Amino acid sequence: MSDIIDVEPVDSERAQSLKTIGWVSYILHLIVAVGAVLPATQPGVALLIVALVIDLVKKGDAEGTWQASHFSWRIRTVIWAAVLYLVTLPLWLLFVLPGWIAWGVISIWFLYRIVKGMVRMNANQAMPD
Repeated sequence: MSDIIDVEPVDSERAQSLKTIGWVSYILHLIVAVGAVLPATQPGVALLIVALVIDLVKKGDAEGTWQASHFSWRIRTVIWAAVLYLVTLPLWLLFVLPGWIAWGVISIWFLYRIVKGMVRMNANQAMPD
């Protein structure tokens, strides 16, 4: 297991600020993930875009800390989910049931990654590479 140790000392105010930003982002991702899994509760892509922008803007502030891995984790999760949704989009056009199943699996995977990140953030642990 490769835990990231803070390279430079981070004052507690900065560390707490990064953690708060991380929680806001995780909660926005969680709302979108739960909405994707439960039918008829789509909160919209807008929340996901807001969370992604937060992560992209604040990622540099977390460089050299264990929290940087969480920013990368969330960014990678969103990018992979978007790619998977786009790749499986033709299933909806050709066959509704396979499209529904594929998007359901992707949504559950997305939810799993967000919950896993939240658990590790709560334990002050870096995300694995």
